[in-house]
Amino acid sequence: MSFWKKGQKNFNKINNSRINLIIAIIFLLSGLIIFKLFDLQVLNYELYYSLASDQHQIYNLLAPERGRIFTQNDKAGNQLYPIATNKNFYILFAVPKDFKAKEARLTAEQLYITFKQEQTEKEVDELLKKEEADRLKAQIDALGDLNDELNQVKQAEIVANHRRLLADAKFLEIKKIRREAEINLRKTSIVDGYLKKIDKPGDVYEPLEQKVDEVILKKFYLAISPADEDIKLDDLEIANNALFIINHGPKRKLAIAGLGFSEKSYRFYPEGNIGANLLGFVGFVGDQEKGRYGLEEYFDQELYGRPGSIKIERDAKGQAIIINDREYLKPENGADLILTINRSIQFTACKKLNEAVAKYGADGGSVIIMEPKTGAILAMCSNPDYDGNEYQKVKDIKVFTNPAVFSQYEPGSIFKVLTMAMALDQEKITPQTTYDDTGQVKIADRTMENSDHKANGAQTMTQVLEKSLNTGAIFVMRKIGPDLFADYVKEFGFGEKTGLELTGESKGDIKNLMTKPVHELYAATASFGQGLSVTPIQMVSVFSAIANNGILMKPYLVKEIIKPDGAKIETSPKVIRRVISEKAATILGGMMVNVVENGHGKKAAVKGYYVGGKTGTAQVAKKGGYEDNINIGSFGGFAPIDDPKFVMLVRIDRPRNVEWAESSAAPLFGQLAEYMLNYWQIPKER
Repeated sequence: MSFWKKGQKNFNKINNSRINLIIAIIFLLSGLIIFKLFDLQVLNYELYYSLASDQHQIYNLLAPERGRIFTQNDKAGNQLYPIATNKNFYILFAVPKDFKAKEARLTAEQLYITFKQEQTEKEVDELLKKEEADRLKAQIDALGDLNDELNQVKQAEIVANHRRLLADAKFLEIKKIRREAEINLRKTSIVDGYLKKIDKPGDVYEPLEQKVDEVILKKFYLAISPADEDIKLDDLEIANNALFIINHGPKRKLAIAGLGFSEKSYRFYPEGNIGANLLGFVGFVGDQEKGRYGLEEYFDQELYGRPGSIKIERDAKGQAIIINDREYLKPENGADLILTINRSIQFTACKKLNEAVAKYGADGGSVIIMEPKTGAILAMCSNPDYDGNEYQKVKDIKVFTNPAVFSQYEPGSIFKVLTMAMALDQEKITPQTTYDDTGQVKIADRTMENSDHKANGAQTMTQVLEKSLNTGAIFVMRKIGPDLFADYVKEFGFGEKTGLELTGESKGDIKNLMTKPVHELYAATASFGQGLSVTPIQMVSVFSAIANNGILMKPYLVKEIIKPDGAKIETSPKVIRRVISEKAATILGGMMVNVVENGHGKKAAVKGYYVGGKTGTAQVAKKGGYEDNINIGSFGGFAPIDDPKFVMLVRIDRPRNVEWAESSAAPLFGQLAEYMLNYWQIPKER
């Protein structure tokens, strides 16, 4: 009996343990369920709501149309020309899963021929040309001092031998073989790249070419089409992202297995590289397309507009249900910009600048043309430039910047005009004031000389500008004193941005003149344009003040902004301040005419007109001094002198085959000045 009771007791214990285990499991499962519900409904509510919405809703952002940018050919704005607009192109893509293996190589070969062959051959030709130029340069550089008479003879022999080699039949045959080998090597690499994209079994989408023009797309399809008929480009029509054959019986689709295309709107620059540094381009920032550099970046928000959206319910099968639940927000297109840029002047200025840079073997250059009475920019060109339609091909991103507003440099002798303006404004000098030029001035432990290393004796202030005498500029600075000199420099706007509507504007550097009392040495070197840095837009603005009777205007590029609803926001000319008196500006203008008539600015002259200006050949600063045999040539001026219609600054960076600005920047100024005076049909003055 006791045994039975004992067994019953053990059984009850086991039974209770099982019940407890079951209860524990139930509580654990309940806890897990409660936690999962909390996770679904609280912690990750947004995630699962979005996933559920995706099953029942379609939601898309609707991109607005980007605003256009226009130049003009008349002040009334009746002749507008798009310089940045939007154009539909095509994305050519492969559908690898539909590709036939035997067609892959043929397609890849034709892709190369249509899209890459011309560029590849051009690149190889440029490579071979550069190698020849580098080989000649290395032989000449090995001579050493080219001022040596014997070395000059040897240089002539080297150049003559080089020319004979380039005309030699055997050399040309070797060059031809080398060219073909290099092209074939590059072709193989490109074709293999296409094949890697095509040869992906099961893949449904591989982009092959972006931004394909309609004509090029048709040519490609014709080239790989199996059609036997004599089909021409005019016999092809694109509709709904498909190609159709017309004019050959009933309209029918021309499809290539494994290939497709889709239409997309791209930013388009009709005039290519003309004004590219001014405009910038539209490119990707992360996964978003935005304006990059120039006007495109500065006015990105205005040009982009405001995106819209659409939300549509879907049924159980995933089909769209367009009923009352549909939500639609219309996109607001971007605003258009009407620039102050004159299209004809801009085109001519950019073309002539590029020619000058090539002629003088320069690193680059800038041209800015401004209307002095308003501050409106009529032209702004830079070299090197690029084509905004193919910005991806640019290898050095420095090309994207705009040197006209970004590049800081020591202005050199062109600054003497401003030094003279200060003293004339203070009535400390007249054009006939004289000083004794001893050829050099010593301040502290530094001796400063004239660029011609000559002592010219008694010289007038007009002759100081005509001969560009450093000692004369120091004499003038001393007439007003270093502190007042520094005040004028700041009043002219140096050391601060002009506020022109472009990204990347620099403010220059005048720190040597910021602390008073200003050291005489700093003021002395600044008087002839050394020891301080400026930008081209600052220099042309100050020359504009002289042409505008002493009143400094704020430069501007955008004449008006036109919103999608037609509303206009117009830019009014803005006076910054008077920097010198009208009398001083008038006298200085006459002195600048003498520079063009009798001094270093003769090549800037235009027959029949009085042109005022000043050359500047600036050394390029480096740590601890200046670069040897490297300079920047500039010329600033305006015309006609009595009623200036334009002010212009020309800058040529590091010309190789001329030394002084009178031989590089001044001639370009003269060519453009003559063009504008004729363009506006301004009567001759003499």
